[in-house]
Amino acid sequence: MNTVYQERFRSVTARYEDLIQRKNRIIQAGNGIFNRYENPVLTAEHAPILWRYDLNPASNPFFMERFGINAIFNSGAIKLNGKYVLIARVEGNDRKSFFAIAESNNGIDNFRFRDLPVLLEETENPDVNVYDMRLTQHEDGWIYGIFCSERKDPAAPLGDESSARAYAGIVRTHDLENWERLPDLKSGSQQRNVVLHPEFVNGKYALYTRPQDGFIEAGSGGAIGWALIDDITHAEILKETIIDHRHYHTIKELKNGEGPHPIKTGKGWLHLAHGVRGCAAGLRYVLYMFMTSLEHPEEIIAEPAGYLMAPEGEERVGDVSNVLFSNGWIADEDGTVYIYYASSDTRLHVAVSSIERLTDYCLNTKPDGYRSATSVLAVKELVEKNLLYMEVNKKVAEEHQLSS
Repeated sequence: MNTVYQERFRSVTARYEDLIQRKNRIIQAGNGIFNRYENPVLTAEHAPILWRYDLNPASNPFFMERFGINAIFNSGAIKLNGKYVLIARVEGNDRKSFFAIAESNNGIDNFRFRDLPVLLEETENPDVNVYDMRLTQHEDGWIYGIFCSERKDPAAPLGDESSARAYAGIVRTHDLENWERLPDLKSGSQQRNVVLHPEFVNGKYALYTRPQDGFIEAGSGGAIGWALIDDITHAEILKETIIDHRHYHTIKELKNGEGPHPIKTGKGWLHLAHGVRGCAAGLRYVLYMFMTSLEHPEEIIAEPAGYLMAPEGEERVGDVSNVLFSNGWIADEDGTVYIYYASSDTRLHVAVSSIERLTDYCLNTKPDGYRSATSVLAVKELVEKNLLYMEVNKKVAEEHQLSS
């Protein structure tokens, strides 16, 4: 057998297995709300060798890559059959994205892809690109995936090869193996970041939406909406209400969108979303949270000011820098929450928190006052409270010292 092939095969395979089996460790310190982990859980290098190489030495004597993978990021997530399952956005060197499923026994490392990527049916108007699937295990018994389906804008001027339109594609499955493609969501506007609520609301399917005037520009839309759907197999938005608005000079002044489907708690629904603002370096994407009512999931009851997570360190650098994005999280039976977030459209990470911590964060963090003066007052109130407790603690310590 060709020596070059043999040497390359051995080294590539060994390096791949080392990567897959690498243990992940908590990064100590932080804000007390969540813990970041040292290594990404998925990168382009996690793509199986079967996808990238022709393993026949006769047709690939130099063991070259035949299908290049550029990035693996924005992943839906679900706990199924005891495993932590991610449906990742895999982007090839050809700039096309597709979905593939990776599984882990512990949710923080050792994610391994299934041999074949997800095979989606095409509609009569085929997708050019698909990405960012949200998975929802609905009370009707199906697991639904809603994703962005991108197609060239038919109204683009001659010679314009970049104008596009965004649609919400819908699939469903029972086992993440066999997928049924349903008609795309009908809407009067372009739709991205559409998420299915896990329960019926007034006997209807409920969607969190993000209407926008253009493929990139929010225009009059670009905020998180709410719509009730009679029939998910022929989903159509007849009425849409904005429930989480954009605001000037905030983390979501340009755009915002629902992340994964909300998590139900005893005190309300926990929501994770992304907010976008403009800065000198371009668009900055961060993650933020809010809570809605148990009885009325469209009504916000708590909205902490600012972001929950922002890009740090190497997370800030990638194909689209200064971006955090999440479309998947898993709430475990013991209350642990695994947040799967991507950085800079390049790699996927995990952060771990709990329902108790995230609920505390939402209910006990002040909302945005929308002015510098209100921010100062919030700090002043906290300082005065802390000074009082410092004095109390000092007296307790002195009394303890005297008694001992």
